[in-house]
Amino acid sequence: MGNIKQDGYDIDTTLVLVCKRPIPGVGKQRLAAGLGSEMAQQIANALLACALEDACNWPGAVVIAPANQEDVEWAQAVAAPIPSPVTILPQQPGNLGQRLNALDQTLRQQGETHLVFIGSDAPGLEAIDYKAARNALQKMDTMLIPAMDGGVVLMASRCAWPELSGLPWSSDQLGTALADACRAAGQSVLAVGQGYDVDEVSDFLRLATLLEWDERPARRALYDLACRVMAMMDIPHA
Repeated sequence: MGNIKQDGYDIDTTLVLVCKRPIPGVGKQRLAAGLGSEMAQQIANALLACALEDACNWPGAVVIAPANQEDVEWAQAVAAPIPSPVTILPQQPGNLGQRLNALDQTLRQQGETHLVFIGSDAPGLEAIDYKAARNALQKMDTMLIPAMDGGVVLMASRCAWPELSGLPWSSDQLGTALADACRAAGQSVLAVGQGYDVDEVSDFLRLATLLEWDERPARRALYDLACRVMAMMDIPHA
């Protein structure tokens, strides 16, 4: 994939969106437990739309990595509006760490060098965060944006990820463990800022405050959905 002039230098940085197809009973089970499977699916679709909105604004190549091989056609459909070159690369079986290692290995074997991984549950990511990732990889091996809950909302590297299968995924120790694993592999690591992701009902309801002034269309739709759910639950909007 060719170099693109951005931020004053030539880069060849690829955005990798790791996602699940929003269908009932798959993903966001903590939201489903509190709000029902239909609403959880609506939220998952709205969150994915935010990630795809970011992919549409990415200045380089994009990879969509759906959870299953049978979701390739779905991924091709949702990727259609993205103006940059898009590759669909389904995830391999295993825990999240194993799947990320496999994606990373495949892309690097294809000649990719600078990779920025995101999920579909961090609507707070902004253009400044992606710019920070591209900038960081010019000097550092790895750049992470930690999440408020101890996880990460963005992980970027110009080196192959170390073994990730044993990390405490879905725990408040993930961010620290990931940074430590990268340093143990001899990589320089930079943590920048702090983001948030949406796993629990309380995370979702907080969007009615966190996204109040965000004018991006997919974020406005997600904000409106959070406000509607709060009204349904008779929770006052501060």
